[in-house]
Amino acid sequence: MDPLSPGNPVGCSPVGRPSVEIIFYGSLASVGHREDLLEGAKRCLIEKGYARTSARDIVAASGTNLASIGYHYGSKEALLSVALIEATREWGDEVAAALSSSAVDKAAPLEQFQNFWDEVITRFSAHRALWAVTFEVFTQIDRVDDLRARLSDAMEEARQGLGGFWAGAPDEETSRALGSLLQALLTGVITQWLVDPQRAPTGRDLTLALRSIVRIVAEDPTTRPAEVD
Repeated sequence: MDPLSPGNPVGCSPVGRPSVEIIFYGSLASVGHREDLLEGAKRCLIEKGYARTSARDIVAASGTNLASIGYHYGSKEALLSVALIEATREWGDEVAAALSSSAVDKAAPLEQFQNFWDEVITRFSAHRALWAVTFEVFTQIDRVDDLRARLSDAMEEARQGLGGFWAGAPDEETSRALGSLLQALLTGVITQWLVDPQRAPTGRDLTLALRSIVRIVAEDPTTRPAEVD
């Protein structure tokens, strides 16, 4: 069943790994509860979304208890924020690993660009629910404590990672600017694929656009390097 369907059943799929409990300094301590909660929260985000996921859903999915959420993360909202950021980081790692294994770094710059977007779109299609819930979370930044700060830090991390896409950036400022541009494109492309996948741009489309921009700028006699400073 599609996790985004209104008919999705109540509750989330269990993570399938039981927690081990021990007595530590007179209190009940849970070994592995933190990791189980994180995995359970990620699963609930994908299957139910941010707003529809309850603390009890996460507990049921993770095989833990309500007290563990407060002990390890402070609140359900904080746990879901961490889970979302971790899930998107894992998605980014998948894209990077796929590009690395395809030796994309040896390709010409425009070929690298198209390979990057082809991989992003392929990975998006396999994780559509993750990106749907990401946009849902954006609507909560003024309602949930610390959410804006967590997302801001995650975005800056993404800028830095994306800035290294082309290894030829001459300095840190340029690398960050490249990362910001790619992040802006990424947000826009994913939005289009969420809303209208039949007409959303492909890697070839984006590369054609970039090639055209480069040609137009190069052929413009009024363009000088000083104008971009």
